[in-house]
Amino acid sequence: MKKEYFLAIFIIVFLAGCSMPKVGLLKETPDPLKEYTLEGTAADKILLIGVNGMISDKPKKGFLSESPSLVEQVVVQLNRAQKDRKIKAVLLKINSPGGTITASDILYHEISSYREKTGNKITVCMMDVAASGAYYMSLPADVILAHPTTITGSVGVISLQPKIKGLMDKIGVGVDVQKTGKYKDMGSPYRETGDEEKKLMQKAMESFGGRFIDLVKKHRKLSKEALAEVSTARIFLSDEALKIGLIDKIGYISDAVKETKKLAGLPDDAKVVVYRRAEFPEDNYYNIAGAAAGTLNPSLINLELLEILNAKAGFYYLWPGAIAADR
Repeated sequence: MKKEYFLAIFIIVFLAGCSMPKVGLLKETPDPLKEYTLEGTAADKILLIGVNGMISDKPKKGFLSESPSLVEQVVVQLNRAQKDRKIKAVLLKINSPGGTITASDILYHEISSYREKTGNKITVCMMDVAASGAYYMSLPADVILAHPTTITGSVGVISLQPKIKGLMDKIGVGVDVQKTGKYKDMGSPYRETGDEEKKLMQKAMESFGGRFIDLVKKHRKLSKEALAEVSTARIFLSDEALKIGLIDKIGYISDAVKETKKLAGLPDDAKVVVYRRAEFPEDNYYNIAGAAAGTLNPSLINLELLEILNAKAGFYYLWPGAIAADR
């Protein structure tokens, strides 16, 4: 009886969470972005942009506040950099398992557009993970460098479709659905998916997956054998990724900075700058504060895993192994 009681509570909370309005307790106007120099004294600059966590166009929620989405954070920095003629290159420091297909595609488009409009060089430095959508957004880069311990690849699409029908059956709870059109409630969590629906879903998956593979073909010029291996959507360690052609070099972020200076024809003392909303003492390449907020918010950092676990139903360029990662 106790078990059924708790199951009933879970269902009620789940359904309520889908319909109740979300109220933000803190509505603060963020400080404007400011430029801070990490190193260098010359006039020409490299902009370092951090890409951390799940790629999404939804705001990141903390316990008492929220910060701009990852898409918004990157785009606002690219837009500002476009207006500064002294910025000659952008270095993207990526640590992400991927995200939604649309958010990943938006960043791919914005990075490509920035490169075309400015003629500036783009480099990528991959950290722990730069898989699936994170690799997708890296494709326009002139050079992709990965750390010796990076995990990348996972070139494919996955559909997340939570199902609670079995749980509802156990406690005698149902949902009455009235609809027009045979497939109007396709993907519903309240019933099993039919065979015809699975075929339609797979057709969409093949389309999204094919787009990803086509972009890899366009940007990386892989051999037929390498492309077949990449198309399995497996992950690659950095040395494997280098051998197969998914990345160009292996090294550390300091190597990525040197490579970016060389690529853009900049002097050794070229500035490396970041955009932040507040100044950080002893700031350096590894500061993950990014452009999201004025201070490091522990709740936002600790909730990155919850953001992945709480992924909504839909299509993702996402490495599912990140769901079990201890982030």
